[in-house]
Amino acid sequence: MKKLMLVLVIVVLNSCKTEAQQDENAMDFKVQKTDSEWRAELTSEQYRVLRKAGTETPFTSPLNNIKEPGVFACAACGNELYETQHKFDSGTGWPSFDRAIENSLAFSSDRKLGYERSELLCGDCGGHLGHIFDDGPKETTGKRHCINGVALKFIPKEN
Repeated sequence: MKKLMLVLVIVVLNSCKTEAQQDENAMDFKVQKTDSEWRAELTSEQYRVLRKAGTETPFTSPLNNIKEPGVFACAACGNELYETQHKFDSGTGWPSFDRAIENSLAFSSDRKLGYERSELLCGDCGGHLGHIFDDGPKETTGKRHCINGVALKFIPKEN
């Protein structure tokens, strides 16, 4: 009986780590920093979302309303990820894009909600950005990159 309990405890402990975390740790990103360095550089909310795969409260990001030309970059490392021209109002409460700048993202998967979702990571630092879904604009890519606004910083296009 003790052996069975030990096996069950090991299985439960190993299942606590999501696939996304395992994949992120296995990927080799250009920007590498210690946990304490990330904590020192990011706000507590940016750290929770970008480094711990959290989700910001919907309809709270000031980036939802940005329509002016520019680029949305990773708030952690500055990697340029999305252009305003590919942003759309999905009605979900998070900044949404139908495509990213080529080669700017890394992809993983997570099962935190009990089913598999495609996770979007910054291709340079591995920061958690959000998820990709197949309910985007049909007239473009059909994809919706649902991104946490706190994971981004907006860089207006210079005139």
